[in-house]
Amino acid sequence: MKHFSSIIFPFLIFVFITKFSLTFSINFVEQVLDVNGNPIFPGGKYYILPTIRGPSGGGLRLGKTGNSECEVTVLQDHNEVNNGVPVKFSIPEISPGIIFTGTPIEIEFTEKPNCAESSKWLLFVDDVFQKACVGIGGPENYPDFKTLSGTFNIEKHESGFGYRLGYCVKDSPTCLDIGRSDGNEDEGGSRLILTHQIAYAVVFVDAASYEGGSIKSVA
Repeated sequence: MKHFSSIIFPFLIFVFITKFSLTFSINFVEQVLDVNGNPIFPGGKYYILPTIRGPSGGGLRLGKTGNSECEVTVLQDHNEVNNGVPVKFSIPEISPGIIFTGTPIEIEFTEKPNCAESSKWLLFVDDVFQKACVGIGGPENYPDFKTLSGTFNIEKHESGFGYRLGYCVKDSPTCLDIGRSDGNEDEGGSRLILTHQIAYAVVFVDAASYEGGSIKSVA
């Protein structure tokens, strides 16, 4: 594993020193709902889709980025009709639990490539792309990059529509939003990245309801 580059040091120093916290700390805590108005729960399978379907793209999937030979980077597919791969939520050390806004959670895809031991989401600092990106697997899947430990969370989006995902670094007060970066067109999707700017607005679609044809219109 490489030492931090001159690009990564400023990023991590910025994250830790500024001690950003998501605005969820001042928001009213409420149970997180899917697009049908039903509470999401640990173990359920959900598509994560943009609040507005169309040119903004489709659902989340895995892809190869950079020099990786394994599909371990989380991408929002550029094709708006592609719902991507469902995810499951879990609350560390609690089962089944209730997912409220601000609840620390783990997220994992219901499918994974053979080249990764885990489908759980993590953050890796891509010093070529110059951003901290969402991926899966473990440090072995990112031999040239630093991985971060922490938990995700869900909050109401500041626009008033849908939710936003956040990430809190382990053993630190640092929490940032998850946004999108267009990145390389050859990757076929937008990477999910840590940001202190515009958060990605999403909704949760119960996979079973979608397959059964009972889903409401997302937007």
